[in-house]
Amino acid sequence: MTSSLTLTEVQHAELKRSLFPGDGYESAAILLCRFNGPTNERLIVSKIINVPDEMCAKRTPKFISWSGQCIEDAIDQAEQHADAIVLIHSHPGGMFAFSTVDDESDASTIPALFSAIEADGFHHGSAIMIPDGSMKARLYRSSGGVQSINRITRVGHDVIDITKPLSTYVMPFGSKMTKSFAYQTACVIGVSGTGTLVAELLSRKGVGHLILFDFDAMEPKNLNRIVNSTTSDAEKNRPKVEMMAAAIKRYAPHTTVTIVDASIEEREAIIAASAADILFSCVDSMAGRSIVELICQCCVIPMVDLGVTIPTRKDVEGNTHIADVCGRVDYVRPDGPSLSDRQVVTPEGLRREYLLRNAPDAAQKEIEAGYIKGVHEEAPSVMALNMRVAGDAVMEWISRQFGYRHEGNQPYARTVFSLAGGEVDYDSEASFSVADKPELARGLIEPLLGIPGLANTELEDAV
Repeated sequence: MTSSLTLTEVQHAELKRSLFPGDGYESAAILLCRFNGPTNERLIVSKIINVPDEMCAKRTPKFISWSGQCIEDAIDQAEQHADAIVLIHSHPGGMFAFSTVDDESDASTIPALFSAIEADGFHHGSAIMIPDGSMKARLYRSSGGVQSINRITRVGHDVIDITKPLSTYVMPFGSKMTKSFAYQTACVIGVSGTGTLVAELLSRKGVGHLILFDFDAMEPKNLNRIVNSTTSDAEKNRPKVEMMAAAIKRYAPHTTVTIVDASIEEREAIIAASAADILFSCVDSMAGRSIVELICQCCVIPMVDLGVTIPTRKDVEGNTHIADVCGRVDYVRPDGPSLSDRQVVTPEGLRREYLLRNAPDAAQKEIEAGYIKGVHEEAPSVMALNMRVAGDAVMEWISRQFGYRHEGNQPYARTVFSLAGGEVDYDSEASFSVADKPELARGLIEPLLGIPGLANTELEDAV
């Protein structure tokens, strides 16, 4: 069942301006929404259609009569992808509940939406907003059953649950924060050196649902940097996701763990990831990161990308020395500067990876792989470094929901630390240019992420 509705900070501001023009009367808008997740767990706002006040037959502080033409226009736009139509209006007096008038209005209007766009399960619905921007929403079945949306999330520099008055304060690191985590889903993409540590921290924080992605298996060389791994796991080449899921069950039995033993570049993994409230990108490839950032944009999910590196230098005698020991954490909102905008993902890097995968002899001359740049280490001893960056990544997510920074979160789009130099640098989004995001709020419509190679071949064959 659909348990959440997500919109961006920009969409929320646009909606609030439309619904509260300043005259104290109710106003209305229409949300076109798309379902995400394997079982439609999440609903995202794809488009906002404003209902002009002058097209309303009647507006008062407690009542509004809608224009049928606006709803017909919304149906025309929603039909192409079977979008859910959510009718929203304001309660300028601050009543944070559906009124009897709202119930009666839905009883007459919602069946007409199902007549125009047939759908199984909970689909079309209604919502209200009060002056501080808080919202309530509900979905209906064609048969008339109703389901409340438990969590409405505004994603931007901060990630805010707006199903409660925005003045509600939740203290970071307290029991209320832990209770909030129990209703959230986190994805850890790449369950290896940093990924296992992120998963460990999240599960011990009480995250309700954890989705782990990795296609690789345990090897003896992994044992010194993958938390919870054993020699038995390495000897049996146990899948990393399976090993980590079993460990989490031993110390966090209330966390539901879903494992995806596949690359994030595969259809099943993308669909599974679309159910998340947060994406932790712990992959070591640009190709993987490029897919994660597309999921972030298409499915309106914030992401935290992290990585470590140990650059080297040579002295005059040719001896290799450590030049630095570095970690990086990027917080990426769906409509903000992407990893590509930040040059974490580059065309040149993607080309090198393609060559490494398809023409390794040519690629070997162009790419330096591994934690320690310029030195091949089969089992680098980097767990302490990984722990530092994994901790910073989880703290970044906590700050976005339960702000503890004195200056707020806007100055901290990127954090880079140098352990050799004893420095920590921060960059705001203003440090990066922002390209257009044509796939923003696309959802899971075909082809997935707008990539032809990810199209549903079974559907194509059927057509």
